[in-house]
Amino acid sequence: MNDPIRPKDPLLLDHEADGIQELDNNLPRWWVWLFVLCVIYAAGYLVYYHVLNMGPLSAAEYAKESREGEALKNAAQSKFEATLSGLEPSKDPIVVAQGGKTFGTYCAPCHRADGGGLVGPNLCDDYWIHGTNFSDNLKVVINGVPEKGMLTWKGVLQPKEIYSVASYIYTLRGTKPPNPKPREDQVPASTETFE
Repeated sequence: MNDPIRPKDPLLLDHEADGIQELDNNLPRWWVWLFVLCVIYAAGYLVYYHVLNMGPLSAAEYAKESREGEALKNAAQSKFEATLSGLEPSKDPIVVAQGGKTFGTYCAPCHRADGGGLVGPNLCDDYWIHGTNFSDNLKVVINGVPEKGMLTWKGVLQPKEIYSVASYIYTLRGTKPPNPKPREDQVPASTETFE
């Protein structure tokens, strides 16, 4: 029995793959107009920002916002530093706990988690060569001690983080960690030289 011959469907294209023929459909009109509008918008954007230079590019906007952010950060830091002499360590357990968390992240690699000292000095004894007042501790955290290898945390930590970590460090005084590093005035001077 022979298959009846069907007339060719005008929507079918001439080629086929695995017995499947492709339809020759027109795109929906809404899609075509949306595409045209996107092309017009892109051309206008290109002319406005890149040819006529009438608007700031994203890199320029980022630089502007970065400058504004730095100005705000520096103003907050300056305001904080102006009040250092009047600050006392926090007794709020939440602030001290936040300081302990910050200490564990940033300070423990040099001072040990218990403050007993590794590369950095022992923070548990009463011999502090950069000052024993709380404001001295704040200044050391803010400015660091670059000649001894301590980093400056001024640009890394926010003022509230500096205050909380200094408050936590203040709670370490008088504690007795196992095997603490000797006081700095009792450490023999090293005769090693590094080249």
